[in-house]
Amino acid sequence: MVVLTEEIKKALSTVKVFPVATASKDGVPNVVPIGFLELVDDETIWISDNFMKKTLDNVLENPKVSFYVWGPETKGCFQIKGSVEVKTSGPEFDKMQENVRAKMAQAPAKGLLVMKIQDVYQCAPGPGAGGHIL
Repeated sequence: MVVLTEEIKKALSTVKVFPVATASKDGVPNVVPIGFLELVDDETIWISDNFMKKTLDNVLENPKVSFYVWGPETKGCFQIKGSVEVKTSGPEFDKMQENVRAKMAQAPAKGLLVMKIQDVYQCAPGPGAGGHIL
């Protein structure tokens, strides 16, 4: 697994909405805005399922996820890729529900995608664009 740098962790903390991409087993892409994405530790990210349809279908067929971290405050652009496990019960699921509902009481918080980070790439324009960072 990959361990994120302090620069990337700081960038993650500044972004409010993340474009999260998945693909079906046949390679049909899907990307959605996700507001509840949380860095749990240096190699794990929680993505809360409030309103997923195609995203959930995709990860059940193909557990690969990618998103990028970018914004005026991030001082860079980082693409993060990994594999997810879907959880709908258990201690991690319960903690995710608590975290989500503390921010939005009516949120369904119906599932948790536990992402293990596998790769990080540079996605800012320039000579390093697309380069593997971690």
